[in-house]
Amino acid sequence: MMNHDKLLHSILASQELLGIGARPVLVALSGGADSVALLRALLECGCPCHAAHCNFHLRESESMRDEQFVRELCQRLGVPLIVNDFDVPAWQAEHGGSVEMACRVMRYHWFEQERDRLDCAVIAVAHHADDQVETFFLNLMRGTGLKGLTGMERVNHKIWRPLLAVSRAQILDYLAAIGQDYVTDSTNAHNDYRRNRLRNIVLPVVEQQFAHGRERILDTMANLHDDQELLDDLVAGALPDECHIDAAMLCAHPQASTLLYHRIRHMGFNHEQCRQAVIAVRQGHSGRQFIGQGYIMHINRQSLDIESASDAMPPTEVPIDMTSNVSAPIRLTVTRNNAPFSPRMCDGKSKVAFSTDILNCRRLVLRHWRRGDRIKPYGMKGSKLVSDVFADLKLNHNAKQNIWLLEADGDILWILGHRASRLYSVDSESQNYLLVSMQ
Repeated sequence: MMNHDKLLHSILASQELLGIGARPVLVALSGGADSVALLRALLECGCPCHAAHCNFHLRESESMRDEQFVRELCQRLGVPLIVNDFDVPAWQAEHGGSVEMACRVMRYHWFEQERDRLDCAVIAVAHHADDQVETFFLNLMRGTGLKGLTGMERVNHKIWRPLLAVSRAQILDYLAAIGQDYVTDSTNAHNDYRRNRLRNIVLPVVEQQFAHGRERILDTMANLHDDQELLDDLVAGALPDECHIDAAMLCAHPQASTLLYHRIRHMGFNHEQCRQAVIAVRQGHSGRQFIGQGYIMHINRQSLDIESASDAMPPTEVPIDMTSNVSAPIRLTVTRNNAPFSPRMCDGKSKVAFSTDILNCRRLVLRHWRRGDRIKPYGMKGSKLVSDVFADLKLNHNAKQNIWLLEADGDILWILGHRASRLYSVDSESQNYLLVSMQ
């Protein structure tokens, strides 16, 4: 009865923290002991539930057995059920990665789709205290920082883990007390996966050699979690605006790269990226970019600016015809001139001149800047990175993204409004050329 009460208390306390109210919960239901206990306990706490079952078809008849068990359980309990069949080899063929990764990505993506469609408050998954200990060791062996040693969060966006304070033994006791059966995944006994090796080999030795070893590890994780929260507060105070980080303020800190990492790690940036970003700032390498998970960090002279990748301007490319005026994406007046050319006719920035040979190019486009673009500037030998031209002009990220380039058969001829190339240039002897003006 004590374990029964502890499990229910864990759910009720977590539910109160969430403030779910009357909205239903989408329960990830595999049919195993943990997820079955989670569903039964949520119902016992008066929480309306929908169940979602993933069939990955990786264990032949066992996969169908699990699905049938889940269907019968939900029918008996009166819980609406949705089932999805997944093709793991097809996903791997397209995306790569391990079987574990493929299953994890596919199921959570589907869970979120169904949560939104059914208007469920959260997705409840059955991770428990023993899973936390395993996660601690897995992250420790991979090489991790403070955050990795704090384990899984009880609430992470729309994922809810109400059983993190409950052990596997307490879950089994609860199921026995209410007379509820469940299915067992035979692969749990195999040591092909790292988590299974921890569960079946390493942790039993820890328990044997160190009394209450799992409980002490959980205590350590709780302490590290408190330390992490304090660190997050201090970091936020040191760099108040996470999307516009003052370069001077950052570089003045003796642990600048570590400070930056803790400020932006939730956006998917890693230690090495943060170290390289600080080096770029200190060496004045404006224009560099670093890609996180759904975010892009731009290094500018005075700041590090971070934006959502979905907000970044796409690499627009618009074919144009320069035998007449251009109306889109930017207005250009094109005049064919037969009078002797004088350099005073153009400024090389907003008004430029090109030899009529440009009309023989197979491909003329206006497009935005891309990393690695080079121009052969008028009056200079060799070529220069367009990003270096931007740096000389002291342009910020937004300005760079809004500038148009004229490209002819792969060569950058004009950074509109700023610099022209020596290619297709016109000299004082020319009497047949194009004058092109920005409007």
